[in-house]
Amino acid sequence: MANQVSDETIESLRQANDVVDVVGEYVQLKKQGRNYFGLCPFHSENTPSFSVNQDKQIYHCFGCGKGGNVITFIMEMEGYSFQQAIQHLAEKSGQSIPEIKESFNEKVNTEEQTVLDAYQWLVKLYHHLLRHSKDGKQALQYLYDRGFSDEAIDLFQIGYSPTSKDFIVQFLSNKGFHKQIMANAGLLNATNDGNYYDRFQGRVIFPIRNHLGKAVGFVGRTVSDQEPKYLNSPESSLFKKSKLLYNFDLARSEIRKKGEVVLFEGSADVISAHQAGVTNGVASLGTSLTESHASLLRRYVDTVLICYDGDNAGLNATYKAIQLLKKTGCTVKVAALPYKYDPDQYIQEYGKNKFQEQVIDAADTEMVFLMKYLKKNFNLKLEGDRLQYVERVIEEIASLESSIERDHYLRALSEEFNLTYDALSQELNARLLNGKKNDDNRAMFGNTNGGNQPQYIPKSANVLSPAYQNAERRLLAFMLQNGQIAEKVKETIGSRFNLEQHQIIVTHLYGYYEEGNPPDPSHFISYLNDASLQQTVVELSMMDYSWEMSEKELQDYIHLIQSEQTDKERINQLQRKMKQLEKTDPKEAAKIAMEIIQIKQQSKNGS
Repeated sequence: MANQVSDETIESLRQANDVVDVVGEYVQLKKQGRNYFGLCPFHSENTPSFSVNQDKQIYHCFGCGKGGNVITFIMEMEGYSFQQAIQHLAEKSGQSIPEIKESFNEKVNTEEQTVLDAYQWLVKLYHHLLRHSKDGKQALQYLYDRGFSDEAIDLFQIGYSPTSKDFIVQFLSNKGFHKQIMANAGLLNATNDGNYYDRFQGRVIFPIRNHLGKAVGFVGRTVSDQEPKYLNSPESSLFKKSKLLYNFDLARSEIRKKGEVVLFEGSADVISAHQAGVTNGVASLGTSLTESHASLLRRYVDTVLICYDGDNAGLNATYKAIQLLKKTGCTVKVAALPYKYDPDQYIQEYGKNKFQEQVIDAADTEMVFLMKYLKKNFNLKLEGDRLQYVERVIEEIASLESSIERDHYLRALSEEFNLTYDALSQELNARLLNGKKNDDNRAMFGNTNGGNQPQYIPKSANVLSPAYQNAERRLLAFMLQNGQIAEKVKETIGSRFNLEQHQIIVTHLYGYYEEGNPPDPSHFISYLNDASLQQTVVELSMMDYSWEMSEKELQDYIHLIQSEQTDKERINQLQRKMKQLEKTDPKEAAKIAMEIIQIKQQSKNGS
C-alpha cells in the first residue's frame, strides 16, 4: 500500500481500537438494535442519523453520507493525515510499533507542531517554578488562600511565570525554539527594537488544553497590581476560544458517565467545583457560550446544567446560553446561586456539601429560571406589565415540546396571577397553532434562511435507480460479506460492472480476497485511498440484509448486469446505424430512435 505502513500494522491498530469506543469519545452513542446511534459530528443535526456498527467496525451517517472505519474517523475528526491517525491510535492503544515511529518521525516538523512542543515544555517549567522556586512562593500562597489544594494544583498543572523578562526567552532558545515563531504564537512578546520577553511574566498560569489533553494556550492571573488582571493567549489556529472549553479533556469521561455536564463561567469555578466533588464541569474561556460550544456539548450529553455567577451579568449570560443550548436539542437546568455569589465564593463560604445539595442537586428547570428571569423586565405591580409578562411566559411555554410540561407551567402561571386556566390555555393553543402554520409554510416553500443552512438528503430519498444499478449495489453488498459469492462473481463477470465506481471497488475486493483476507468491510476500507469509494463501501455494508443469497438470486443479479452491457452494445450499434440513415432515410432513422428508447426503458425497468 502507498501508506508506508504494513497491512499487518494497520489491522493490529484497527483491532486494538474498537470503533464504538473511539467514536464514543466524540459522540454520545445509544444502542438501538444491532447499531449504535448518535448526533453526527460532521454536520449539524438535532435528530440522530449517525450509525456505528460494532460487528463490522464501521460508521455511517444517513444524513450527510460520511462513513468509514476507526482510522478514517480519526482523520476526519482531527484533520489528521493517514500517518498521524495511525500514530494517534498507536499511542491510544499503548502500542509501540517501530515502523510507525520511524515513518512518523520523518515528517516535516511544522510550525504548529513546534508551538505545541513549546507549550508542553512551558507547562512543565511553569509548574516546576510554582512548586520549587523562591519567586513562585507568593503565587503558591495565593492559590492556597483561594482554597486550591496541592492535588488540584498538580492535576490542573497550574504554574507560575517569573517576573524576569528574559528567563523564559532564554529557556525556549536553549530548547531550540525560534523567538519569532514563539512571538507569533503569543508565548513571547516582541518590542519594536527586536527584543523579546515573556508575555505572562509575574502571573499564575492556568494551562488550556484541547480535547486531546495537549496545552494550546494559557490564562495568566496576576498576583500583584499589574493590569489586566487576566491575560489570555492570543487567538491562533490552535487556540480558538469559541471552540475550546476549559477542563473538557479531564471531565469528558465523567460527563459521559453521568450523562450531564456542568457549565461554569471561569477556570477557578471549575477547579473549586472539582475539589467539591463536581468532576463533570467545564467553562468557556472568557467569552460567552458559542454555537460551537453548544454543539460540542450536545454530541456528548442530553443535559447541560448551567452554573453561572449570581449577579445580573451572570443571569443575562445564563439566558443567552439557554437559547443556544435549546437550539441544539439540549435539556437545560440552571443552578440558582445567591445574588452576587460565584460558585468559587459559595464553596469557600458554605462548603462542598451545601454546594452539592443546595446548588447542583437543587437546580431549576430552564422554564422555572426563565419565569424568574423575565420578571426583572416588568413592574408586576402594574396591571399592564403583569399582562405583558404573562404573554411573554406563555410564549416560552409554547416552545416546550412536552404537553405535560406545558400544562404544568400553565397551571403554575394561573395560580400565581389568579387567572383562569382556560383563558391561558386558549392563548397557548393559539400560539401553538400559529407556530404549526409557520412550520407548514416552511415545509411547503422550502428553507427560508437564505440558503445558508445546508440541506442533507439521504441517498435513499433520491430518485429510484435503474434495475441494473440496484443489482450491482446489492451484489457488491453481498460480496463484501461473503468471499464465496465474490469468487462466483469473479468467475462469471469479473470486474465488468457497468458503473465505473463499482468496477474499481470490485477489482480491489478481488485483490483483497486473493491475499487471504476474511470478509471485513472495515479492514477492506484500508485498501481504498479514495474517500468516495470508502463511503460507498460503508453504505453498502450498512444495508440491513440477512447476508444469505440463493443461487437463483445470484444468477438474477448477474443476468441484470450482463443484460445492461448487451443493451449498451445494441444501443451503440443502432445509434451508428441511425446516424447513417438520418440524411438518406429519415423515416427509418426515426424507427430506430424509437427502438433505442424502448431498449432503454426496458433496461430501466429491469425487463
